[in-house]
Amino acid sequence: MNYIEHIYVCLAAPILVAAFCMKKIERRTVLFMLGGMTACLLSSYISTFLAYATGADMFTASLTISPVVEEVMKLLPALFYLLVFEPDHRDVLGGLVMTGIGFANFENVCYMISSGTSQLLHLLIRGFGTGAMHVVCGALIGIGLIMLWDRIWLRIAGTAGLLALAVTVHGIYNMLVSQPGKVAIIGYLIPIFTAALGVYLRRTRLR
Repeated sequence: MNYIEHIYVCLAAPILVAAFCMKKIERRTVLFMLGGMTACLLSSYISTFLAYATGADMFTASLTISPVVEEVMKLLPALFYLLVFEPDHRDVLGGLVMTGIGFANFENVCYMISSGTSQLLHLLIRGFGTGAMHVVCGALIGIGLIMLWDRIWLRIAGTAGLLALAVTVHGIYNMLVSQPGKVAIIGYLIPIFTAALGVYLRRTRLR
């Protein structure tokens, strides 16, 4: 095993132990987070294989391969939960958000170890930006599923469309943050402001 698997085992083991000590709702939340970490690990394998198979360089793969693979993998835990356990479909939004958080946390830890920690400010901006991006993409799909799940004829088409939207947002984010200087900062800030706006609108609606 290389360091990625080592990190996964060290992070996943206590989370899995804690899950069995929690009540049903808390356990579901923790397991979705673990699902996001697992999706991140598997995405790295699949993206690396596809990049090698197609001869894509790292930059091209980050724009064309990684967003598709990562968003599909993040969606799978929620689809499994919906199709197997048949819960209230409104619960899937929180699940997708927690999956995104688990994915972002594992991705950030791996990035920190591989790239170093010499620039703390950059790590903070990247940490918040990456976390917000994965949460925003998960929320986009989750909100759409809530609106479309009761319409059986829209489930497949709607899920595919929402997935395409999340992939597009993810690809644009990767393109911006891969650039140097201010462009990268703008890329990191866009999902942060988007997530903040979403929280504000939700609280305003609940009043």
